[in-house]
Amino acid sequence: MSRPRRRLASTCVGTVTAGLLATGAALAAPDENRTGDSGIAMGAYLDYGPNGVARIPYLSRWLGGREIRVGHTYLPGDQWAGIEGRVSFLEDWARWRLADDDRMFVLNVPMQERNEARVPDQQVARLIRAGARGDHDEHFRRLAERLVSLGVPDTVIVLGWEMNGVTYTHRCRPDPANWKVYWRRVVDVMRAVPGQKFKFDFAPSRGTDAIGWTKCYPGDDHVDIIGMDSYDQAPGETFDEQISQPYGLQKHVDFARAHRKAISYPEWGLFRRGDNPEYVRRMLRWIEQHKPLYHTITDYCPHGVWQCKQNPESSKAFRDALMPEAPGPVVPTPVVPTPVVPTPVVPTPVVPTPVVPTPAVPTPQVPTPTVPTPQVPTPQVPTPQVPTPQVPTPQVPTPTVPTPTVPTPQVPTPQVPTPQVTEPAPEPSPVAPSPEVPTPAAPSPVVPSPEVPTPAGPTPAAPSPEVPKPSPAAPSPVAPAPVTPSPVVPKPEPTPAAPLPQPQQPPLNSMQWCVPLNFGEWLSKLVGKQSVCVTIDLGEGSGFWPF
Repeated sequence: MSRPRRRLASTCVGTVTAGLLATGAALAAPDENRTGDSGIAMGAYLDYGPNGVARIPYLSRWLGGREIRVGHTYLPGDQWAGIEGRVSFLEDWARWRLADDDRMFVLNVPMQERNEARVPDQQVARLIRAGARGDHDEHFRRLAERLVSLGVPDTVIVLGWEMNGVTYTHRCRPDPANWKVYWRRVVDVMRAVPGQKFKFDFAPSRGTDAIGWTKCYPGDDHVDIIGMDSYDQAPGETFDEQISQPYGLQKHVDFARAHRKAISYPEWGLFRRGDNPEYVRRMLRWIEQHKPLYHTITDYCPHGVWQCKQNPESSKAFRDALMPEAPGPVVPTPVVPTPVVPTPVVPTPVVPTPVVPTPAVPTPQVPTPTVPTPQVPTPQVPTPQVPTPQVPTPQVPTPTVPTPTVPTPQVPTPQVPTPQVTEPAPEPSPVAPSPEVPTPAAPSPVVPSPEVPTPAGPTPAAPSPEVPKPSPAAPSPVAPAPVTPSPVVPKPEPTPAAPLPQPQQPPLNSMQWCVPLNFGEWLSKLVGKQSVCVTIDLGEGSGFWPF
């Protein structure tokens, strides 16, 4: 390659390299204030009881859906009953903890009753010695049994927190040696309860305070976690001083590493310096750097950033740092032009193609054979004569249906005897004997034709107009209803066959008695329903009216 062409290629490569380095530097700048989700269990103290449990999902929503894995509360230290866990809100926290295996329940446990009563040091020393003797063992055994029964045997117990200060009755300074004995005794008693898996957190406050907290450390066998409560207050004017001061943040990390213990920050937040977003950002970066087992911010005024509205700048810094990182804008990959390096033109030599003559091959003449077509005679197939069959027409005889002869029913005409009219004797009045006449039955469509009996006994004499009306005789017991001596029986007339008439029903309360005639099912369809009717007059003028 010639010298000018080599210089051009070097210039293009250098330009591309510089562009790539500049682009990479622009893309690699991270947000140093964002901690992201590093897997550190995070929580907040929101309230000691059910309200604290209920507010956890709202804090998570405020943080853009970040998971709140730590629930933190305190047992009351005014009486031993509270220290024993005889409080109802423990059940609320236990239900919250059991809802997710990844959650952690942190419980601060006082070591003395009247824990915030500002008991003088001399009395505190006596209480410490009583605890070291075992006077309070039963209280902590009951607490352990209560937690195991609620299903939270893996609770983190922050026992006697901030023991290096002056606020609580369970402080260490009045008798550090016996205080450490007392701590170990409490741990042994609670660990002796079957089913327990407690972790004990030794958590002093940052700085020297009333006593250097390392002088209260009870020993590695009785401590699982070394924590620290750190608020934005003296000693230490800046966050760097809070790190480097005696018994400060750096001492805490170094001491835990030397004893091979996990660290924690059970309490941290704003305090004496008010709304200080720089403290919030630095504390969150410190937590991210040293990876504690858990941390919980104290979220009420003046310490908090969510429920406390007097720290808006710190609230924004806390939220910006802990919200899950949203996907950033898509940065297009810069298009780096590929330098065009001219390809040298190399002339291709022209090689003449040799001309090879094609030999002429004569095509042989193959005669086509003539194949004679064979004459196949067409066979003569005679057409068969199929005779047409003569199918006789069947003679279907017309059936003669006999017309049924409907017999006219012979209804006997009752023979009514003609009464013999005789001249009445002047002396006794003739007495008409009571004929024995059966009581006629009520007409029914299925009752056969009744026979009218001829009255037995002498024929009663019909009274003439000149003869006075005979006195009626008392009715016989055999015939409850009187019958006229001369019943008029009408002769029934047969009804024509078509159309089929329906028998007329006699009017109500009439003297006509009708009896249906049954000719059988087939004949009844032809002649219709027939009946025989008889009129019987039992009126007062008939001569048989008994009343």
